Amino acid sequence: MDILITGTVLGGTYALIALGLTLQYGVARIMNLANGENLVLACFCAFWLYSTASINPVLGIVLIAPGAFVLNWLIYDFAMKPLVNRAKNRGQLEVDSILATFGLMFIMQGVMLLVFGGGYYSYNFLSEPVQILGENYGLNRIVALIAAAVIALGLYVFLYRTRYGTAIRAVSVNPSSASLVAINVERASAFAFALGGALTAAAGALLSTFYTFNSSMGVIFTMKALIIVIMGGVGDVRGAVLAALLLGLTETAVASLIDPGLTLAATYTLFILVLLFRPQGIFGRQEA
Repeated sequence: MDILITGTVLGGTYALIALGLTLQYGVARIMNLANGENLVLACFCAFWLYSTASINPVLGIVLIAPGAFVLNWLIYDFAMKPLVNRAKNRGQLEVDSILATFGLMFIMQGVMLLVFGGGYYSYNFLSEPVQILGENYGLNRIVALIAAAVIALGLYVFLYRTRYGTAIRAVSVNPSSASLVAINVERASAFAFALGGALTAAAGALLSTFYTFNSSMGVIFTMKALIIVIMGGVGDVRGAVLAALLLGLTETAVASLIDPGLTLAATYTLFILVLLFRPQGIFGRQEA
């Protein structure tokens, strides 16, 4: 039971990170390798708000997520849009975006190293234990899981129960056909990219409440988000959530039962198994 609850908490945080990349890659067709740096920047923002103004990190999402939305919209508008306009096909856009965001990753990482240094940061927030089914768990982790679930549910309602959410999903499936029914593909792509950045930032704010972080660790979360997106099926929100929970449970089980040093190996083993037996993703459909 301890593995189940701890793994679910970890997987819930992973889900938010992956949902952000799912929107950016699945809708905007941008493989954002700076996704992890966006998360780490949000961690520092939550830390700064809490340590200087005593703002609750969960409530701080109300400030951090909109800021990340604006930042990512500007990144798309000034750095990604020219790549979209010149790309002759999706393959070229993916290659160009990987190279561009790879450079952006180092820029963001360098700025954070300059401002915050290379040391590790953490802070005490709701660190008291809470008992669930006879076992003690950190209250901060439980609060983070609940907040992540609420945000993920809100995204699901937006995508599947609103008119504009339906338009976003239409662009994800076929941009050319979406434009034929009066959907502004360019604006929808920019919105999805910005919303993806906001979701990742929300995950960073929640993660900072129980995780020790530094300026250089963004690449780890980018790789995990990428693995989750591919495992769940590109552009599929349900698949991303399920894959994130599966990854969280796997890492927790390996760390608890075998060796914490093997968690990364377990992550890539699970990834390879999915590629071998379900290459289209958990909920993806086999191409005809």
